[in-house]
Amino acid sequence: MAGRLEGRVAIITGGASGIGRACAETFAREGADIVIGDLDEVRVDEVLRAVAAMGRKAAFVRTDTSQEADCEALAEYAEREFGRIDALVAAAGISHALYVSGAPVAGDAPETPPTILTKPTEYWEKVLNVNLTGVMMTDRAVARRMIAAGRAGSIVNIASVAAKVPLAGAAEYCVSKAGVHMLTKVLAMEIGHTGVRVNAIGPGFIETPMTANMRADESRSQLLLSRIPSGRFGQAQEIANTALFLASDESSYFTGEILFPSGGLFVS
Repeated sequence: MAGRLEGRVAIITGGASGIGRACAETFAREGADIVIGDLDEVRVDEVLRAVAAMGRKAAFVRTDTSQEADCEALAEYAEREFGRIDALVAAAGISHALYVSGAPVAGDAPETPPTILTKPTEYWEKVLNVNLTGVMMTDRAVARRMIAAGRAGSIVNIASVAAKVPLAGAAEYCVSKAGVHMLTKVLAMEIGHTGVRVNAIGPGFIETPMTANMRADESRSQLLLSRIPSGRFGQAQEIANTALFLASDESSYFTGEILFPSGGLFVS
């Protein structure tokens, strides 16, 4: 039986780990060839091998999504080397300005000032540059090529429950993800007539490298779990399954939407 993405090409930013990796492997299982844009040149090898083992093509383009030239180069590579772009998952992101994916668990950067009043402006700017401007530039680079090729496609932006739930001490993260939510809606409205759909996912607290420090703090972890009706953290695979739905023809009448796989967090 053919997969839901058989014969398609998907770009995944942040595809070397966490939600991005789960999306890359899930899309490959469903028949897609994968182009990963990431800064992690070590962990991405594992993902490329996993995709290749499924009989799909896989490639890596070192990409800093806060740099417009990198976003353009990623989309250009995918179109040139794979011949088409059918889907994008914009999953690259950081939780705070000092975040380094894969770094040892040592607390959530305790040297970082905790509030808007005391954080350096450059911390705010860095998070928004990656989480919001980077998503916009990636979306734009891909959408331009989809439209120029006359090809319908699906763009999936990874936002967060923080798009709607304020988290003290994480203003820049919350604002960046709220921005992704609105970016998704505006872009969907602007290009809906082209056949390119734009949707977003707002994950709750998911077990990924980004949340490792938080989950390692027992008291903080238990406090968060007490606020999640399902009583557990989510899995990256559950977010990848949502992305698969949005990238596939099953969601053909979805655009400008944000889905929140959060274990019921909003009803607590």
